[in-house]
Amino acid sequence: MELDNLDCLLLREIQRDGRQTNRELAATAGVAPSTTLERLRSLRRRGVLKGFTAEIDLEAIGRPVEALIAVRIRPPSRKVLEGFREWARTRPEVVGIFVTTGGDDFLIHMAVPDTDYLYDFIIDELTERREVADVRTSIVYERLEARILLPLDSRKADQGQHPGEGRRTRSGKLDQP
Repeated sequence: MELDNLDCLLLREIQRDGRQTNRELAATAGVAPSTTLERLRSLRRRGVLKGFTAEIDLEAIGRPVEALIAVRIRPPSRKVLEGFREWARTRPEVVGIFVTTGGDDFLIHMAVPDTDYLYDFIIDELTERREVADVRTSIVYERLEARILLPLDSRKADQGQHPGEGRRTRSGKLDQP
């Protein structure tokens, strides 16, 4: 999908602050508000922009302990994998689910109140599932994120800046570069 410099600039800006008004975006981009509105609508129609969400501080909502849990499923049939995936999606502790290749079938990102909660979940619920053959858990000390995602075409993405530079502290807050 072809994105020009204006598309990339708008994507960078709305990822930096999704609450900006259309007028603010237009002023930053140096174009008319009608242009930014049409470009954003086009990005949405083309599936580049999937929606707008709020970023939640996990610690502030009582879920400061994050873990990545690698899960191997047996037998690895479509029906069994899809059943497990749907079960995992319903769990309130789950932040994200990755269906993977290699030795593990899933990588589950969880956020919970404490390690006792995590242990209870793994022992009492996850490993009790008949299809779960193996579980490996890693506690997350610190989460680093690329805050701004753009095409990797350096002519468009790199205008003397390095999008995505930003570091999450242990509490999930962003340190500015």
